[in-house]
Amino acid sequence: MDAVKERAYEKLVQNLDDLIKLYRQLLDLARKEKEALINAESEVIIDINSQKEIQIQKIKLADTLRYKHAKELCVLVKADTENPRLLEIAQKLQGTMGDHLRNLHKTLDMIISRIIELNKDNDELAQRALKVLNGTMTNIKETLSGKKTYERKGQYKQGPEQSGNFISKEI
Repeated sequence: MDAVKERAYEKLVQNLDDLIKLYRQLLDLARKEKEALINAESEVIIDINSQKEIQIQKIKLADTLRYKHAKELCVLVKADTENPRLLEIAQKLQGTMGDHLRNLHKTLDMIISRIIELNKDNDELAQRALKVLNGTMTNIKETLSGKKTYERKGQYKQGPEQSGNFISKEI
């Protein structure tokens, strides 16, 4: 039984190491995205977003395996198999095995927190860029559409984009 437990533990640890690598790669992509947003490099942003989608799919697959391995280890250590939790498994495993799982959990938690923080910053940068772009587009539209104020006669006053406005008829 001890060898089975150790094998299940090793599978879970290997999977958690893979998850940490995948999340670190996602963190690097989020940092690159921030730089691209600051430099307004739209092609780079599009490329990074497609890379992030691929990375998220890999993380989902690895997380499915993590759930399977954690559930398998929960059965062996008599923990909650419906909601396998790393910290609960670490508590059931004594000594270095439990400590190692707690460290892996802490590392994952820290990386995910950084990713969340960077994504919020990137979202704020993107929203500000969109506001500036919207304001610029509105200004251009107003400039091109001319003045829409009425004269006393009830007709439109010609704007600066149309020629033929006389200031005075005297020469």
